[in-house]
Amino acid sequence: MYQGAIFDLDGTLLDSMGVWSEIDVEFFRRHHLALPEDYLAAIAPMGFRRAAEYTVERFHLALTPEAVMEEWHAMAVEAYRCGVSLKPYAAEYLYRLKQNGIRLAVATASQEELFLPALRHCGVLALFDCITVLEEVPRGKGFPDIYWKAAERLALPQESCIVFEDILEGVRGAKSGGFYTIAVADPSSEAHRAEISALADRFIFGFDELLQADVFPGSNAAE
Repeated sequence: MYQGAIFDLDGTLLDSMGVWSEIDVEFFRRHHLALPEDYLAAIAPMGFRRAAEYTVERFHLALTPEAVMEEWHAMAVEAYRCGVSLKPYAAEYLYRLKQNGIRLAVATASQEELFLPALRHCGVLALFDCITVLEEVPRGKGFPDIYWKAAERLALPQESCIVFEDILEGVRGAKSGGFYTIAVADPSSEAHRAEISALADRFIFGFDELLQADVFPGSNAAE
């Protein structure tokens, strides 16, 4: 029986990947660079610092990673505070799980200064029992470390938790850690949809699919 749900945020619960696309476009415009098609997918599984280091290294910027992070952060704060919303039916699904005794966790590569205001203004922050960020574990989302840490904080074994992810690296990392994994469709990961769908235990286009039936495998949450 599954007793815990571990959610990625950007692209999974939060409809926020468009914000990062806009930030990328503006950042590259400011620095007179062409934005490669593979850039967003390349940095998606990285934490904020590693993504900044990667950007400096790949494009030979005359900036420190700290300067890149400050620039990104300034552009993102206002967008997350006011402009980022939950994906359709995500709030209803979270409330349904909570009402049925499922413990809820966040496992994200984002920063607290960004996602906490977003979850707060979306009205779901109090639903989560714990939050784990990528900086707390040694490896990125291609590995199970962050999901193991989230399960540990829920006081549950990985076999009792379901992970919800939108990116290929996240699905791969969760599966390698022994988690039942549900992949959530997002435009930013469309290029990898076939691989994601094949690797995940289940693939959904929206949370309404889970509200209609089989809300949480092996639990009483469908009642």
